[in-house]
Amino acid sequence: MAALLGRKLGMTQVFGEDGRVERVSVVEAGPCHVTGIRTEERDGYEAVQLGFGEVKEKRLTKAELGHLKKADAPALRRLAEFRGEAGELQVGETVTVEVFEKGQHVKVSGTSKGKGFQGTVKRHNFSRGPQSHGSHNVRAPGSIGASATPSRVFKGMRGPGQMGNKRVTQRGLEVVDVVPGENLLLLRGSVPGPPGGIVEIRSDR
Repeated sequence: MAALLGRKLGMTQVFGEDGRVERVSVVEAGPCHVTGIRTEERDGYEAVQLGFGEVKEKRLTKAELGHLKKADAPALRRLAEFRGEAGELQVGETVTVEVFEKGQHVKVSGTSKGKGFQGTVKRHNFSRGPQSHGSHNVRAPGSIGASATPSRVFKGMRGPGQMGNKRVTQRGLEVVDVVPGENLLLLRGSVPGPPGGIVEIRSDR
């Protein structure tokens, strides 16, 4: 198993050895500092805590700086735990993009782009209503089935509301290439979130 924190840089395309074009997402993966180890005996579960993204010390609280100082790590913006990924890692070590290899499949988690309050057509791909003969039902959701029975709206009913800005995990992404010198990971397909967004990368078992 392997895990890293990274930053999505954007998308591009590369050509394979057979001449095929690959649409890839470019992720700046690591280096990540090991800032904590969780054990079954002490914490009730096994995990490794990784830190990524150096910032000025004034951006962090004294408690955060003290925690990082114990791990002999610089000021880091983002910390995340990865369960079942500790292995032989020790606090103070550094994990680089070389934990992944070409051809490996990974899953990437991130926060999707926020799109604000949206209607049912955009949010749930509802069909629109008729547009002719004075219709006022062009993009309305229509009936939701509630009447005297059951006199309420069932939970989970699809309707207008907040769209995006949620944690999303994309599975089955193939590692097209690893560039250790620049800490870059090229993944076939799209990765959740906007360019510059922080993502968690794990091997997909």
